[in-house]
Amino acid sequence: MPKEQPKFPTEAVDLPSKGLLYPKGHALSEGSIEIKYMTAREEDILTSQNLIKKGVVIDQLLKSLIISKVSLDELLIGDKNAIMLAARILGYGKTYATDTTCTHCGAVEKECEYDLTLFEHKPIDENQFKGENKFEFKLPNSGRVIEYKFMTHKDEQDAAIEVDRMKKAMGGRTQEVTTRLRKQIVSVDGNEDKEFINNFINNEFFAMDSRAYREHYSESQPDIDFSTVFSCPSCGENSDVDLPISVNFFWPSR
Repeated sequence: MPKEQPKFPTEAVDLPSKGLLYPKGHALSEGSIEIKYMTAREEDILTSQNLIKKGVVIDQLLKSLIISKVSLDELLIGDKNAIMLAARILGYGKTYATDTTCTHCGAVEKECEYDLTLFEHKPIDENQFKGENKFEFKLPNSGRVIEYKFMTHKDEQDAAIEVDRMKKAMGGRTQEVTTRLRKQIVSVDGNEDKEFINNFINNEFFAMDSRAYREHYSESQPDIDFSTVFSCPSCGENSDVDLPISVNFFWPSR
């Protein structure tokens, strides 16, 4: 029996990871994901005050749009960003207007327009990506070797919940850096014991090494390159900025 065709138009979205970090045979291992065009149903999701208040409105939108048989939880953060960008373009067009702050003079330029189709995937070293989300990094100061993974949507959500709990319990203080490190690091010098890893992160991870690792992680992570150049009309200087993704990304004013 022929496969039933979707009753709505769909698009294949190329993933920044190229599918190379998913196991062989996984629905995303071919490097793309199928999503449908936004409809009035998705606009109902975007305007749901309950979902907005809970902070899950974008997640629910993406779940509604994804056609491929995958869970949002297992998506790598960079791949999720690519889906979000594609959904915005398919739903409301490529032009995105938002306020932008100049890094030189601090002036805020209202409603700067950006062409979302110009933001491309970061280059990745495909030789390092072999179907397993696990990588080694030797710390430049201590010489110790850590194994890490790139965070998935579930990792990101779990980290956000932990940080929020800490904030409430510690009078507004958080441990965001160490919380995210615990989600990323899977072994230290070959030791995968969580208590051992936590002790390393809290007591033995020198700030110089931590910074070097986090820079390496950011540079290596498959993702969309959201960097762009902003020409400030107030001071005339050019600034290297990341695309300001604000609350009106899916709620365009025009």
